[in-house]
Amino acid sequence: MTTTTASTTGATTDATAPAGSAGGETAGTTGTTGTTKAAPPVRRIKRRRRGLSPGKRLPASRLIGPVLFFALWAAASAAGQLDTNAIPAPWTVLRTAGQLWSDGTLSTDILTSLQRAGTGFSLGLTAGVVLALTAGLSRVGEALIDGTVQLNRAIPTLGLIPLFILWLGIGETFKIAIIAIVVYIPIYLNLYSALSGIDHRFVELAEVQGLSRLRFIREIVIPGALPGFFVGLRLGVTGSWLGLVVLEQINATSGLGYMMFQAQNYGQTDVILVGLLIYGIFGLVSDSAVRLIERRVLSWRRTLNS
Repeated sequence: MTTTTASTTGATTDATAPAGSAGGETAGTTGTTGTTKAAPPVRRIKRRRRGLSPGKRLPASRLIGPVLFFALWAAASAAGQLDTNAIPAPWTVLRTAGQLWSDGTLSTDILTSLQRAGTGFSLGLTAGVVLALTAGLSRVGEALIDGTVQLNRAIPTLGLIPLFILWLGIGETFKIAIIAIVVYIPIYLNLYSALSGIDHRFVELAEVQGLSRLRFIREIVIPGALPGFFVGLRLGVTGSWLGLVVLEQINATSGLGYMMFQAQNYGQTDVILVGLLIYGIFGLVSDSAVRLIERRVLSWRRTLNS
């Protein structure tokens, strides 16, 4: 009886051996390595961070707008969507400009306008810089100058024309004086604001280092005020052309404004557009020149426009 039971138990053991062997092999594999095999690492997808800067500068980006404007103007003229008596086609304006240049009148008017604008701008630039430095670096200068300039700024500059004609006559002097006033105000305001905005900690540092007045102005004041100065300079350049176009239509016998005023009397819209385009070209070129100088002088700055 005992023998039979043992045989039965052995058969049962033999019958379950394969399952046990499988389990033993699995356990042996685990026991051999000692640890469970790690799963491959999950690859993290890097999300590209969106740049907040405007991006890389486009080549000749400031010409894209004017070129697009002239392209639309030419397309509308070719399609007959514009009244040629009110707005002549671009090729008509260019042909008129060529004729005026051939006659010698356009070159003379351009030269006269450049002389007036250049002289007035030079005087206004000098006055704006000197007044801003005096008011920005001295409390006495600030008390004497800033209030007067602010009062002058509140008075429309073109409203001074009748008074300046009575004082200076109708010649070139009053035109140059008005242009100088138009120019010096934005230069003064921006330069004075830049000087006032210099961090006082730099002043304390200069005092600790024992810098002289001249070195303080050269090494701290000028670099700190240059960005504001160039903003005022750009506004002053534009202001010189805006003032010129008005002044040359008042008791003038030459200049682009005079040419446009005469064309108005004869209904020559194409001549008026020639004058406006030349003013626009002068303004764009002068502003671009100031921007170029600004980038060269302030090349040490890292800005969004760099």
